[in-house]
Amino acid sequence: MLLSPTWTAILYLAAAVCFILALKGLSSPKTARRGNLIGAAGALVAVVTVFLSVKLDNIPWIIAAIAVGSAIAAPVARRVQMTQMPQLVALFNGVGGGAAALVALLELGHSDDPWVRLAIAFTLLVGSVSFAGSMVTFAKLQELMTTRPVVFPGLPIIMAAVLLAAIAASVAVIFTSAIWIAVVLIVLGLATGVLLVLPVGGADVPIVISLLNAFTGLAVAASGLVLGNVLLVVAGTLVGASGTILTRAMASAMGRSVAGILFGAFRGGSTAGSTVASDRPVRSSSAEDVAVLLGYAQRVIIVPGYGLAVAQGQHTIAELQAALEARGIEVIFAIHPVAGRMPGHMNVLLAEANIPYEALKEMSEVNREFKTADVALVVGANDVVNPAAKTTPGSPIYGMPILEVDAARQVVFLKRSMRPGFAGIENELLFEPQTTLLFGDAKDSLGKVLTAVKAL
Repeated sequence: MLLSPTWTAILYLAAAVCFILALKGLSSPKTARRGNLIGAAGALVAVVTVFLSVKLDNIPWIIAAIAVGSAIAAPVARRVQMTQMPQLVALFNGVGGGAAALVALLELGHSDDPWVRLAIAFTLLVGSVSFAGSMVTFAKLQELMTTRPVVFPGLPIIMAAVLLAAIAASVAVIFTSAIWIAVVLIVLGLATGVLLVLPVGGADVPIVISLLNAFTGLAVAASGLVLGNVLLVVAGTLVGASGTILTRAMASAMGRSVAGILFGAFRGGSTAGSTVASDRPVRSSSAEDVAVLLGYAQRVIIVPGYGLAVAQGQHTIAELQAALEARGIEVIFAIHPVAGRMPGHMNVLLAEANIPYEALKEMSEVNREFKTADVALVVGANDVVNPAAKTTPGSPIYGMPILEVDAARQVVFLKRSMRPGFAGIENELLFEPQTTLLFGDAKDSLGKVLTAVKAL
């Protein structure tokens, strides 16, 4: 016996409310875990409701598909490193876009309504763009291919031609509903996704992942129109809207436009520049000297970055914070919106080490406090503290809001080498007289500093 339409609507409404509350929860590190659980509960309610309200064919195949997907996804999600989370997001996002396109393809011959066919054509194009683009971003971040922009003569013309052909194929799908044209549209969408992401490199890649996430949301919403499923429309619209907001926020945090991120490589504006290490002289120091600087300071601001995540040094830095605070030193953490690979990356990393949320200060709040800091300790960050963002017009990061660590009395950089960050440009702060560098793996260096602080 199937659920009545009334109960189906009520359960769909409950699932939609869960999705909205999940997004609200994910807006803050304090409530993100709860928000994630609420979202998962909403998804479970939605799936169970479909089973109980629709007369389904091939149920054994559906259950088998769910089992296989769960068997793959659960171990991957558990084992993925924090530094590889953006790759996982790209992979799952791409699969979602591809699934929406396949659903639309299967539904093509089931409706004569031109508006439904319009939704089908939209889903086929946008879903395939999201799938192909997400796979390229995954390959870039996983370093299966170069992380630098890939451009070649005639690329803009080829992109325009493929996009125009895709639009023409979409119109043909609406008026003919021919399967072979739909397949051609999918191929053109895949080509568009690849060509769209190839010119993107460096720190721009995570922003494009967010944009493609919005694309997937829109494709899912359109597939909801195709299937007549209100919940898919609601969920897809929420994902599309939140992905768009996140994309704009990330672009704003880098002081760039979305168009500049997507097409900046054509005019030399990509964030991926040189990877050659500088040979300019710098002032380096030992762990013991850094410990003295920290141990006799009154106020220390720590700036975490991607290097800290790679080294998995969050627990060591939490111990260092505790050791300094035991000496009566105030310690806070300065968080840049795009530090790491995605927004919230540093918040989650430090929360994993049980560092109190109250000690994490966002850029807008902490920048005015650097001038009162005795020491700014930069661990694995580079571009987000580079003064070139304020002083060098024409720089790939010019205009990007930064953490103003140069205002601190002393600056200590923990770096593996003198290679530049994602932007591929030198950080002039490294060569300033108040700056000291401690070379080595972040976790190892922090461990040595911690031992030296305890020995003071």
